[in-house]
Amino acid sequence: MTSLDNSSDRRPAARETYADSVYRSPLALVAGVLLLALAGWLGADALVRGTGATRLVTAAVLLVVAPLVVAFTLRPAVFVGAHRLRVRNPFRTIDLPWGSVDAIRATLSTVVHTEDAKYQIWALPVSLRDRKKAMRASAEDSERLGQTDRTVRELNDMVVRNGPLEESAGEPVVSWSWPVLAPLAVGVVALVVLLLAP
Repeated sequence: MTSLDNSSDRRPAARETYADSVYRSPLALVAGVLLLALAGWLGADALVRGTGATRLVTAAVLLVVAPLVVAFTLRPAVFVGAHRLRVRNPFRTIDLPWGSVDAIRATLSTVVHTEDAKYQIWALPVSLRDRKKAMRASAEDSERLGQTDRTVRELNDMVVRNGPLEESAGEPVVSWSWPVLAPLAVGVVALVVLLLAP
């Protein structure tokens, strides 16, 4: 189970207001940086030493690979505020006022449930080993819970505490991540054109 980075790194007391926090997977961040470095190194070598066609194909491949690496490793995060939850997934961002959230559950993946939809949280991975531990743990035995389960418990506490507040009212808003999707689309189109060209 990958440990998660809580930027506030505080465990608030029961009556304390939650500070703004960011949850993400440190292992995913490290993997993303290493993959981008590898792609950059291989791509730079092909761009410097390759011929005209090789350089064009390399540039197109880099336009496909780099956004995908960023989307699945560096981008996923959960931003927790007093009145809303922002889930940043590979290709979409979901803004959820606490009043719109019914519950957050971690089974095979971590999912936010609303009245009309459910949204997966990529930044909170679920370990099968931790899942078995959580099933055996009592409600009070939080020490046996994995990091994701403790995070989900904290988030559900916020749903109960902050959901009824007037400032937490509203509907979920979903938006696409165009800074990731645009270069990815350009790279795919360029790669297809180059590979199909005579």
